[in-house]
Amino acid sequence: MLYKAYELQRSLLNAASAWASIGAELFADRRFPPGFFGWGQLPASALDVFAHATQPRGKPAFGLRTVEADGAVHPATEANVIHKPFGDLKRFSHAGLPADAPRLLIVAPMSGHYATLLRGTVERMLERHVVYVTDWADAKLVPLEAGRFDLDDYIDYLIEFLEHIGEESGRRPHLMAVCQPSVPALAATAVMAGAKHRHRPASLTMMGGPVDTRESPTAINDHAVTRPHVWFQHNVITTVPASYPGAGRRVYPGFVQLASFMSMNLDSHVMSHYALFNHLVEGDGESADATKAFYDEYRAVCDMTAEFYLQTVDVVFQRHALPQGEFVHRGKRVELGEIADTALLAIEGERDDISGIGQTRAALELAPNLPEAMKRYHLAPEVGHYGIFNGSKWRQAIAPVVEDWIAAHEVKRARLKVVG
Repeated sequence: MLYKAYELQRSLLNAASAWASIGAELFADRRFPPGFFGWGQLPASALDVFAHATQPRGKPAFGLRTVEADGAVHPATEANVIHKPFGDLKRFSHAGLPADAPRLLIVAPMSGHYATLLRGTVERMLERHVVYVTDWADAKLVPLEAGRFDLDDYIDYLIEFLEHIGEESGRRPHLMAVCQPSVPALAATAVMAGAKHRHRPASLTMMGGPVDTRESPTAINDHAVTRPHVWFQHNVITTVPASYPGAGRRVYPGFVQLASFMSMNLDSHVMSHYALFNHLVEGDGESADATKAFYDEYRAVCDMTAEFYLQTVDVVFQRHALPQGEFVHRGKRVELGEIADTALLAIEGERDDISGIGQTRAALELAPNLPEAMKRYHLAPEVGHYGIFNGSKWRQAIAPVVEDWIAAHEVKRARLKVVG
């Protein structure tokens, strides 16, 4: 019923959005009295805000056409190099990169948003790296015959992607996990280390990830632990309706996740839309477009499979399996002590209200056999969760830390014998 109710609401809002958009154009049109006499700007702006807030959104495109590196602008290339039912591997490059440029796999969160949420992350790291991105699929579009997808499958995907990158380049790739994937990325690194896999990551950067949510718990962490596991099964899991390719699949809908995120900072979102209204009234199109662009991405959401979502809630947020040494992959305990030559960088934001301070840093303490010289912690001052990987502070203050870390261990790796 949950999905059907949402679809009904969406169809009504789509019509309302279309009418509001038409109304906004009429009130602003100088060929009509409101626009001609100048008193139509207020209602036009109000209708524009409403139309934008309620319009339907599909999967955004990365749209990275060029990249600027060292003062020169180069055409960027984008390609799908692996296609799998629940996610593709995308590769970004540009002609200005040297042949031996480091290979970096950025693992996008599977948390309700598309991988394009990391557009700014990809664009910045593309300056000096061949960048690969996990482009996770919208579960409601994956037919039932494709099977299930859980944390075990997630880790398998990461290992397969790293293998492909390693085979393609002949070198150990680097790995970056943004938020949620910090846990499966760390687990995949340990699995590959235990197998002495020759394409295990040379470095792993974890950014704002819930490695140990017992550290500085946030509202999201509290929400996960104050309700029994069965509550999530009965209240937020629903069935994809017949109008989608994934009809019959049990999912955690993206619209539920979006509502949760919006409610966390409702006052901030209300003020952002009020500011958008003022920008439109004042004719400040540049500021208005910037706000619209942010919400175009923020409101573009996708579904997760029920098994992945429920397992994540249980393993990561309720049982803290990884820091407790109880995380299991394909029936075998994951030993973080196996990590011995993958450099670990943990990055946190001082004002992160999704992954609290200390949650990502915990990863450094969970790898006891990794030399201290191969561990680093960076706390970004006055930075919130999204500011860790997007925006001016990411570009100017955080990305250089990641670049330097990768460069240092790219050189160091070149002197080591690759086992396997």
